[in-house]
Amino acid sequence: MEQKLTLEQIQNFKGKYPKQLWYLFTVEMWERFCFYGMRGVLVIFMVDQLLLKEKAANLQYGAIQAFVYAFTFIGGIFADKILGFRKSLFFGAIVMILGNLLIAFAPQELFYYGLAFSIIGTGFFKPNISSMVGELYEEKDPRRDAGYGLFYAGINVGGFFGGILCVYLGKYYSWQLCFLSAAIVMLLGLITFIFTKKHLGPIGESPLMHIPASKRKMREIMVYLCSFLSIPIIYIMVRNTDYTDYFMYSMAVIALIYFGYEVSKTYGMPARKKLLAAFVFIFFYFVFNAIYEQSGGSLSLFAKDNLNTNLLGLTVDPNAVNNSSNTLFVIFLSPVVGLLWLAMAKKKIEPNTLIKFGIGFLFLAASFYIFYYTRFFADNKGITSLNVFTFAYFVTTIGELCLGPIGMSIITKLSPKKLFGMMMGLWFLASAFGQWAAGKLGAEISDSNKGNTLVSKLQSYTEGYYQLAVYALIAGLILIVASPLIKKLMQEVK
Repeated sequence: MEQKLTLEQIQNFKGKYPKQLWYLFTVEMWERFCFYGMRGVLVIFMVDQLLLKEKAANLQYGAIQAFVYAFTFIGGIFADKILGFRKSLFFGAIVMILGNLLIAFAPQELFYYGLAFSIIGTGFFKPNISSMVGELYEEKDPRRDAGYGLFYAGINVGGFFGGILCVYLGKYYSWQLCFLSAAIVMLLGLITFIFTKKHLGPIGESPLMHIPASKRKMREIMVYLCSFLSIPIIYIMVRNTDYTDYFMYSMAVIALIYFGYEVSKTYGMPARKKLLAAFVFIFFYFVFNAIYEQSGGSLSLFAKDNLNTNLLGLTVDPNAVNNSSNTLFVIFLSPVVGLLWLAMAKKKIEPNTLIKFGIGFLFLAASFYIFYYTRFFADNKGITSLNVFTFAYFVTTIGELCLGPIGMSIITKLSPKKLFGMMMGLWFLASAFGQWAAGKLGAEISDSNKGNTLVSKLQSYTEGYYQLAVYALIAGLILIVASPLIKKLMQEVK
């Protein structure tokens, strides 16, 4: 019988990356194929197949995405307290597969039921695989950032292929095939995890191994049962976005109280200060996502109607570009940005994490100004340049790379190990509120279009992007100016 790896053996690896990271990379790649593929077609499907108005589609998109990320917070807590990362991941994958199969069976009739399953599944899957990456490294291992950078690349490899395939299958072949493909790739991710989890040693095991197996099993069953019982509630709240608002307000209060409770239990002022610094990063991540996540909502609708199909002389579907260009740029730009930070570090001029976050906002502001600037390339029918639109995503990606890859890493650096799951859950909860806010901002942009022509849509949407550029610029400047104060809270963490 093969001897089980110890945590020390896993963390005492040679080279830049532990081999277990490649297994988690592959699992996450398949899951992100499923997630980004679905994300890119939601508003298109709702407008073209369910015949929703653009404002309603934006609000429902924001609600769906908000619930996806809100349940990562809940899933993180259940993993910390009861299931452990492994069982959470396995359960989440199964539920996601069921959700996609439901929609594939009857897209129009079972769309929202399938989404309710997918929301719960992602909540149990997403935060826990990210936390498992953090456990591959010792607390002060400087290679952790590089590990999360590689893991981030895995997210985007899956997102790129999923973003293209699902758009083309849905728009040009069959919506049933579109959603079936998402189920199939999620199954591949689950199979990959089943065959590689033996290499993870004790990482991700249940935190209740010290209690009798019967009691542990009963608590696990209760988690699974409550999850399935919440499906009708999620269905109702996604269909009626007013209920989503009440849920998100309640979730904000609960999350803040729970965070305060855990901070109060944490011994020592230095640890508490670090948790407060982590919360600052989480808050600004929320603001970033509220602007950045227009890609699945208003930008998807803008691409559907207001862009030509000419990309550098090639004929390309604008929605495929909208859904995959960012992930493709991440794959190519990640090593470039990483090498840039290393070169600056050698010269001792590398900006700290706070300044990187601020720079990320400045690039985000620049990209939305370029989205606004597409109005000056439009013809008299309101159709504008796909090339300029794609360049805006290039700039967006640079901003994202100043923030996204190091975000998860800095949260694990600032958090006590026993709170990894909760803090990673809060990180994704910030995405939930960002997605929710993005849906509302996108709905306002859609609602500002009082005309019935593509020209009026071009004008109202691009004006909205100009406002978002201003918001991003202000947030970036605030973060840069406040960096000395926040740096004191971080103490020795870089």
